[in-house]
Amino acid sequence: MTRAAVLLALLAACAGCAGNEDNTPADRADTRIVVVTHGQSSDPFWSVVANGVNDAAEAMGVRVEYQAPTSFDMVRMSQLIDAAVASRPAGLIVSVPDADALGGSIRAAVAAGIPMLSINSGAESWQRLGLLAHVGQTEYEAGATAGRRLASAGAELVLCVNHEVGNVSLDLRCRGLGDALKDAGAVVQVLGVSLADPDDAAQRITSALRGRAQVDGILVLGPGGAGPALAALRESGRRGSIAAGAFDLSPEVLRAVRDGELLFAVDQQPYLQGYLGVVLMAKYLDTRAVPGGGQIVRTGPAFVTRESAADAIALTEQGVR
Repeated sequence: MTRAAVLLALLAACAGCAGNEDNTPADRADTRIVVVTHGQSSDPFWSVVANGVNDAAEAMGVRVEYQAPTSFDMVRMSQLIDAAVASRPAGLIVSVPDADALGGSIRAAVAAGIPMLSINSGAESWQRLGLLAHVGQTEYEAGATAGRRLASAGAELVLCVNHEVGNVSLDLRCRGLGDALKDAGAVVQVLGVSLADPDDAAQRITSALRGRAQVDGILVLGPGGAGPALAALRESGRRGSIAAGAFDLSPEVLRAVRDGELLFAVDQQPYLQGYLGVVLMAKYLDTRAVPGGGQIVRTGPAFVTRESAADAIALTEQGVR
């Protein structure tokens, strides 16, 4: 499916996205929406979000500015939100990886009368922060579903590799994983790593695998951690003997799924998060209405397995998966 076909399908699904009786978009040339996320558009995952944002901006005829800190930095992200509010955009879209750290800036934006919604992270906090809606997957349920898949594959002790300790979304994934494993009579152990040094991350995972011979499962919470995890499986001689899965898609993750090194990849469909976030905001500015009067618009979890990996690989080359 081409990107154009994807866009047509999305627009068809978004009933009423036209702005006037002629079914042509409303005149939104002066409508400016700011998007502030904790991930950079240069990152493989967030580049797909940015593709969705940019395609939706073109389709809806609005101006969108995408901003992010240069690293996972809540202080800097708060400053970006504050600066966006000071510039008085028509609407503001944010990710909320840490509601406690970002809450002051977000509540100030809401108090200033700027319409806001969240994408990607924020499913557990958007309502209490006063946002219009949230677009993304519910992270606890995603982790639990992944846990049930690993347990079904025979895993009894699963390593949860967390590359952003303190990111509430990732913590929820580990918690959901642990609860699902507990229900199946299995257990989880959390390993924090930093992707600032992938070699060190790989060594830490290798040491965990060698030091805990009973580990028979591993779940990586983001595509950046897949490389170190796969390297660790090879280095420790455990490749093929451990049930392994990863969150989010990248060429490396999808090749590993296709080749049987990973059982699955959890796909939260980031393109839809960016695309639908802008569409919903543009339509809210037109109509002052959001789906369900305000709710979570779920984009995942979806799962890519060996059977569907080839299709996903083709779509990642187009920047929509």
